[in-house]
Amino acid sequence: MRLRPVRVLPMPRRSIAPVTVLRSLLLLCGVLGAGPIVLPAAAQAARARIRSAHVRAAPSPAAPSAAAPSASTPSAAAPVAAAPVAPVRARVHLSDVFRVGSSLVTVPGRAVGVRGFVWPYASGQTVELEATLDHRIIAERVVRVRPWRGGALGTFSASFSARAPGTLRIKCAHAEDAAMGAFVVERGIAVLAERLHPGSEGRLVVLMQRRLRMLHIYLRQTGVLDAGMRLALDAYHRLLGWGEGDTSADARTITALLDGRGRFAVRYPGQGRHAEGDLTHQLLALVQGGRVQAIYPISSGKPSTPTILGSFRIYDRVPGYLPDGMYYSDFFIRGYAIHGYDPAPDYPASHGCMRLAIADAVSVYNWLAIGDWVDTYYR
Repeated sequence: MRLRPVRVLPMPRRSIAPVTVLRSLLLLCGVLGAGPIVLPAAAQAARARIRSAHVRAAPSPAAPSAAAPSASTPSAAAPVAAAPVAPVRARVHLSDVFRVGSSLVTVPGRAVGVRGFVWPYASGQTVELEATLDHRIIAERVVRVRPWRGGALGTFSASFSARAPGTLRIKCAHAEDAAMGAFVVERGIAVLAERLHPGSEGRLVVLMQRRLRMLHIYLRQTGVLDAGMRLALDAYHRLLGWGEGDTSADARTITALLDGRGRFAVRYPGQGRHAEGDLTHQLLALVQGGRVQAIYPISSGKPSTPTILGSFRIYDRVPGYLPDGMYYSDFFIRGYAIHGYDPAPDYPASHGCMRLAIADAVSVYNWLAIGDWVDTYYR
């Protein structure tokens, strides 16, 4: 059969895919009834390249693609995730500080104890501690965390003090590592100035009045360094054996108060509700059994008219003033009484009675009753 020449029309300007051109030629040959077409060598090469490209683009089901690694065969380049660090909890307690209202307070030069607890415990850990006074670093420590309660918790401790008034801040911190997570705990303490004078107010006065009451020294907690507080300070100095008449609120007194120094030793605890006159220290104590209820400064009998010694019972009581100036009197034998008087100096000056300051007399009178014991002695 004789082949008829095929006229190839010029292709339009727009791009046509080579596969489409080949399909069109084959269709045309079939329509014209032509036999097998022998393509030019260039066309056959183009067709081979197209098939080859399709084969490369289709991944073989037997061989996983490198772009999508099999789930059962991990890639060598994938990083191994580190185990997460367990979260850590921390708590810090301060010792030898005092709470006034919502504030923790102390005074210059007084050590503040720091005790921290962390859980869970990890061996070989340390904590960095930093103390600042008004934002200025005054001390730094690195302390080791030690096991506590069989290793259920870790604990650390240190102490700091500020030499001047201001705001003391203590920060305890640990940076995260492979064994323990990170934490930061901060506590603040007000360091109060120890400059007090009659009429002073503020947190230090409130703290001192509270400490005096804890030692059972009578005063009204007014928050002011007033006459009542000066009487209480006089009683406190006598209790310490520092002598009579000292009403100062200096650093030495403040330190002794904060240390809790001073105690009235009850001599007759078996007498129940009674009063004891310690003539050595010029103090009167109201006692319930072996527990002191209140302590007052007194002025007992002068050397020429000393106070009678012994144990007696109250037999008569007179409220208000007597003609000789005795105020709210409790008589315990003959003319000897516990009563208020002006003056009630800071030394033995009475005719044998135990004089109280006028401001203290009513509270003593209201506490005592007929039949209560009164004991007078020297230590």
